[in-house]
Amino acid sequence: MTKAGLDRENAALRELVTVYRYLSGLALQDADLAGVVRLISDRMTATVAVVTQLMDVLTAAAPGVSAEKAAAEVRDHVVHPRLGQVLRASRLTQRALRLPKVGSMPAIIVAPVMVGDEVPSYLITIDPADNIFGEDMSLLVTEHAATICGIILGRERVVAAAARRVRDDLVEGLLLGRGRDSTDTDRWAAHLGYDPARDHNIVAIAFDLAVSSQSDAAATAAQRQRIRESIEHFVTTRAPEAIISARESEVVVVTVASDNSSQNARRLAEACLGRLGELFPAAKVVIGIGGTCRDPRDLARSYAQAQRTTATLQRLGRAQMVAAFSDLGIMRLLLQVPDLAELRSFAMDVLGKLSTHEHEHHSEYLATLACYFRENNSPQRASRVLHVHPNTVAYRVKRIEEITGLRLDNYGDRLIAQVALEILDALGDEP
Repeated sequence: MTKAGLDRENAALRELVTVYRYLSGLALQDADLAGVVRLISDRMTATVAVVTQLMDVLTAAAPGVSAEKAAAEVRDHVVHPRLGQVLRASRLTQRALRLPKVGSMPAIIVAPVMVGDEVPSYLITIDPADNIFGEDMSLLVTEHAATICGIILGRERVVAAAARRVRDDLVEGLLLGRGRDSTDTDRWAAHLGYDPARDHNIVAIAFDLAVSSQSDAAATAAQRQRIRESIEHFVTTRAPEAIISARESEVVVVTVASDNSSQNARRLAEACLGRLGELFPAAKVVIGIGGTCRDPRDLARSYAQAQRTTATLQRLGRAQMVAAFSDLGIMRLLLQVPDLAELRSFAMDVLGKLSTHEHEHHSEYLATLACYFRENNSPQRASRVLHVHPNTVAYRVKRIEEITGLRLDNYGDRLIAQVALEILDALGDEP
């Protein structure tokens, strides 16, 4: 080797040692991925980026340009099909690999960023032709930088997990009313960013997945995790001020109310339900909304109402449905009966003959009776809703009394008929 060649190699080695030392220093400091990328870009005079498995650019740097332009340059290159093959090979071998220059495609070095046994992202270096390090040393630099990125990501995950546990514990304490006194509750709420000057609603998003066999249990657990993450991402983007807590098969959202009503919560819940239907059509999702609350001590009450709502919907066999606690009406009392068959038996004892007549003759008596009650026993108002003559409503009411044996001008008979209608509306009139 000539003296000039030896000098270049020594210079490259010295630079390699310097870069290693700087990278190790970043690992000991409170550095982020952007700091690592900028360092490698400056020392190698190259475009460098960290990209996810889905080829999203997390951070990028290039000499003399902004981070946005560097990211745009990286996006132009990551769409190349050959790069996808190299990424997969890099993940499987857990080693840095080099994609040589082909035509207008520059040489690209890919190194997996390892966090435990996972490869959540890759460090990519678009290798310039005049790189001081050469091919082998460029691989070493990129691989070591990817290791440092893995350390940073691992540290961020640990910090995020610890913060999440603390946050979940605080939310759990508020939702279950575990504060020893009002001072505890107020302090926990303040830590979570809860504003006691504004009205809030609790939204409980419950979901269920059928498990056909023991072998599907792991896949089902992974699917539940994806559903939880999707809900959290959706709510965070739509309602960034919301407080979110995820459980095994439930995500709880504390959201700001609008004009002392639950309309904000209902709109958010319906939008979330629609998105989950697109992403996870096999999941059975129900969403319950608790009453409006302002004092942090009332959060437990609102959460209990939201949970009772989801439990009611699930017990009724409903899915892909949003309901507020106030929507349940008398059913929140009736469903305290352990056996639903008892409720249906009561309803059929009262209105069974009418239901049979309805099925056989298509008489619309049940709909007429329900409208008649809603319009406070007024044939005139009921006729306007049903688009028939008042005499028609009066005739149908008389026939209902004849078929059922009820006297609708009697308070007791009218009450049991109304309760029976609520049960049939909730459970249906089929066995």
